[in-house]
Amino acid sequence: MLVLLHRDYDALSTAAARIVAAFVRRKASLVLGLATGSTTLGMYRELVRMHLDDALDFSKAMTFNLDEYIGLAPEHPRSFHYFMQRNFLSRVNIPQAHIHIPDGTIRNGYEEYCATYEAAIHAAGGIDLQILGIGRDGHIGFNEPASSLGSRTRPKTLSRTTLDDNRRDFSPGEEMPTAAITMGIGTILEARHIVLLASGAAKAKAVAKAIEGPITASVSASALQLHPDVTFLVDEEAAKELAQTDYYRRVMDMTAKLTPGKLW
Repeated sequence: MLVLLHRDYDALSTAAARIVAAFVRRKASLVLGLATGSTTLGMYRELVRMHLDDALDFSKAMTFNLDEYIGLAPEHPRSFHYFMQRNFLSRVNIPQAHIHIPDGTIRNGYEEYCATYEAAIHAAGGIDLQILGIGRDGHIGFNEPASSLGSRTRPKTLSRTTLDDNRRDFSPGEEMPTAAITMGIGTILEARHIVLLASGAAKAKAVAKAIEGPITASVSASALQLHPDVTFLVDEEAAKELAQTDYYRRVMDMTAKLTPGKLW
């Protein structure tokens, strides 16, 4: 595990985009796992800029999104399809056939559909780089507290904390979905490389539990401690509850000296 501390959200976003760009330039046919949420917006803006200004080429890349609300059509302005198209996918040159986002309009046959999503990831050769955010209760994807650490893509009922946090994205009085389709923790852990972005004081406790706490189903992000190549990008506010920040800075300094490319 590599913990990279950044002064603020803008620095974190730039660092995340540089990591993605480095992977794309290293492997044009990169299979990229994508996340939504406000923390990812700065990264997507910078990737779009790199595509337009620096000729960053996504034409051979393939994407798989983590999750989608059940009950929202792709054109719904609160859907993750809409979020991804508006903020990233429609602004770079990823072929439409290479884009995979769970279908929130599925009414039945969830088991078969989710198995098909898993099979598509497998057929693509697996995810090379998975981008994650983290919830206030430490969840990744929509793997709420008490999710199995071996879970696969499946429907998931949303916790009260997630509903309260995500309600801000919906208009007053607008009905909010109470369930989603999400990649499982086991699915996420099969990615070859994982990068998690965390920004703001509201995420500080979750970040500390994920990085320094015990591995527990109560904090699904803590399962990342089991992964051989995971990088946490954390800004100063989100790092406030970490006990080992001095050590993480020393590791950053040593990594920069020995393998400068690792810090992008």
